[in-house]
Amino acid sequence: MKRIVFFLLPFVVLASFLPSYVSNGENRELADTAKVIMPSDDQLKSQMVITGLITNYHYRKIPLADSLSSVILDTYIESLDYNKLYFLASDIKSFEKYRYSLDEDLKKGNLVPAYHIFNVFKKNFLTRQVFIKELLKTPFDFTADEYYEADREKASWATTEAELDEEWRKMLKSQAISLMLSGKDWEGTAKILNERYDRLNKAIVQYNSEDVFSMYMNAFAESYDPHTSYLSPAASDNFKIDMSRELEGIGATLRTDNDFTRVAEIVPGGPAFKSKQIYKDDRIIAVAQGDNGEFVDVIGWRLDEVVKLIRGPKGTVVRLQILEASAGANAMPKEIRIVRDKVKLEEQSAKKEVIDIQQNGKNYRLGVISVPAFYINFEDAQKGVKDYKSTTNDVRKLINELKAENIQGLVIDLRYNGGGSLLEAIDMTGLFIEQGPVVQVKNSDGSIDVGDDKNTEIAYDGPLAVLTNRFSASASEIFAGAIQDYERGVIIGEQTYGKGTVQNLIDLQRFIPDAKSDLGQVKLTLAKYYRITGGSTQHKGVSPDIAFPSVFSASEYGESSQPSALPYDEIRPTRFTSFDKIDAKVIQNLQKSYSSRMANDPEMKRLIRDIEEAKKADSETLISLQMAKREKQKEEAERRRENMEKLSGGSIDTETGEDTSEPVKKADDPYLKEGLYILADLIELVG
Repeated sequence: MKRIVFFLLPFVVLASFLPSYVSNGENRELADTAKVIMPSDDQLKSQMVITGLITNYHYRKIPLADSLSSVILDTYIESLDYNKLYFLASDIKSFEKYRYSLDEDLKKGNLVPAYHIFNVFKKNFLTRQVFIKELLKTPFDFTADEYYEADREKASWATTEAELDEEWRKMLKSQAISLMLSGKDWEGTAKILNERYDRLNKAIVQYNSEDVFSMYMNAFAESYDPHTSYLSPAASDNFKIDMSRELEGIGATLRTDNDFTRVAEIVPGGPAFKSKQIYKDDRIIAVAQGDNGEFVDVIGWRLDEVVKLIRGPKGTVVRLQILEASAGANAMPKEIRIVRDKVKLEEQSAKKEVIDIQQNGKNYRLGVISVPAFYINFEDAQKGVKDYKSTTNDVRKLINELKAENIQGLVIDLRYNGGGSLLEAIDMTGLFIEQGPVVQVKNSDGSIDVGDDKNTEIAYDGPLAVLTNRFSASASEIFAGAIQDYERGVIIGEQTYGKGTVQNLIDLQRFIPDAKSDLGQVKLTLAKYYRITGGSTQHKGVSPDIAFPSVFSASEYGESSQPSALPYDEIRPTRFTSFDKIDAKVIQNLQKSYSSRMANDPEMKRLIRDIEEAKKADSETLISLQMAKREKQKEEAERRRENMEKLSGGSIDTETGEDTSEPVKKADDPYLKEGLYILADLIELVG
C-alpha cells in the first residue's frame, strides 16, 4: 500500500481556455443596461480559465449544460438578494431569459447577463433607501400582534412595491425591537438603523467590477460543490493569511452570509477557540475596540472592512456582539470579550489531563487527550528534524506520560476539530493499530490511492473512546472512522460534519502571464475520501456508536445543509484485519448503561430538556413583532444559553478572557463526563 500524494493533474494548453469574445453586435441591449459596471479584459480571460478548470478537472463530472445554467442563475440571484427584499417578481421573470443560456455564455466568455442582473439589483437597492429613511422617522407600534417570516426561503417575491414596503416595514421593526431590548431607546435605535443602511448604500455604490465578477464566478463554482470557489485577489490574500495562522487577531475565518458576517471556522489554539464563547456559524453584528469603545454595527458591511475592525495588535481587546447559531431565528445579541493574540502552531497542540471518577463503587483513573487540529511543521519534517512538531508526535508523548500515571482508559477528544493534515490523521491512527490501511482517496480520474500506516508500533493498546461533535470534520472523520472500522475503540458524541472532499489551490496567473493585474485563485475539489470499509465520509460523516443528544441537526449544520454537496457513495472495501474488541454485543451493553444514566441523572435530563427547547426555538421562523412577547423570548433564550454553555466545559474569566478551569474540573462538561462513564463501562466489558 502506498502513501497518498496529492498533485495537480496536467492542464490542457492555455489556448483552449481563452475566450471567443462576444461580438460588439451581440446583446447590445443588455450591454447598454450593464454600462454602470462592466467586466475588464483580464476578467474575461480569467472567466474562461476558471470555466475550463472547473468543467474539465472537478471531481464531479457534470457537463456545463442547461441544467447547470439553471442552478447558476438561482445561486447568483440568491447571492444578491437572499432575503427577497430588492427584486420584484417582475424582475425575476425578466431574468428567466437567461435560465438556459448561461452555460453557453460561460463557454463564449460572455459576462454581460451577470452584470445586467447586478445593475438591476443596484438600481433597486438605491431606490429602496428613500423608503427606509421615511419609515424610520416615526416609532413603530410595538403593541401590535404581528409576525415576520425570518426564513426567507419560505417567502415569495413581492409582486408590487406596496408588498415590498410591507416586508421592509416588518423587517425593520424586528431589527428595532432587537436593538431596544439590548438597551437602546427609539432615538438611538433609529440612529443605528439609519447609519446601518447608509453604510449599506455606500458599500453598494462602491461595488466594482471585481466584486461582481467574484460573486458570479462563485455562483458558478458553488454549483459544482460548496468547497469549490473563486478567490479574488483580495480574498486570496486573506486566505493565505488565514492559512499561515500568524495574524494577530482572534483566530477565526469569516465569510459573508447575505448582510451578515458569519464565522466559517474557529482556528484551534487561537483566542476565539480559547474563549469558548464563539463558534462556527455564529453571526457577528457589531464590533467594539477595547473595554470602553462603542459598538460599531457591521450588518451589511463588506467582509474586508469587518476583518479590519476585528484584527489588531496582540494584547488588545476586541468586543463582539454575536447572534449564536444555536439560538435560531429568535437569537438575541450576546456580547463577548476577546484578547487578540498571535495564533501559533504550538498553541494548537494536543493537551492531556487525568480525571478520576467513581462508578458502581469502583475508582477509575482515566486519561483525556484533546486534539484541536491535525497539525504538522512541514519545514522541520522535510529537514529531517527529530521529533518535529506534529499531532502524532505530541499525542505519542502524551500517551507515554499518561501511561506513567497509570491510566486505565483513554478518551481522544475531537470536538470542534475541523481537520488539517491527512497524513497526520493516518499516522495518529497508527498509534492505536499495529499497521494497515486507514483511508482511501478516489481521484477525479477514477484512480484510488490507499493511505496506510506502516509503523508496527502500537503506542496505546488499552480501552479507547473517541469523542466527536457536529463540528469534527475532514481529517477528524478519517481518524474516528478508522478507529470504528477496526473495532479498536468506541465512538461517542454527535454525528460528525460529513466533509469527505479534497481541494487544491490553483493560481490563475500561471495561465495568463500577461495579465495587467493579479487574478486570484481557484479552490477546486479534486478527490474524495472513503473509509476502509468502502463508505464515504461525505454527507454522512461518522455516526457514533453511542449518540448523545445534539442541538445541531444535519439539515442545518454540516455538509448535508449544502444543496450542492457531493453525494454519499461507496467503493470497494480494502483488506484489513479488525481488532474484534468493539462488537455489536459490547455496543448494546454500553448503550443499555448509557440509557439508564440518561433516565436517572438530573443533570443529563436538564440538558436534554434544554436541547429540545433550543431545537424548538430554532424551528420557529415566525418572529413576533410585539415587544412584550420578544422580551419574554429573550429571557427564555438567556436561560437556555446559560445552561447550554456548560456543553463547552470549563469556565471563562470575563476580565481576561482566559480559561480558568482546572483540568480535573473539566469533568463538569456533561458530554465529557458521560464519555468517561462510557469508557469505564468499556473497561468493565473488555478489560
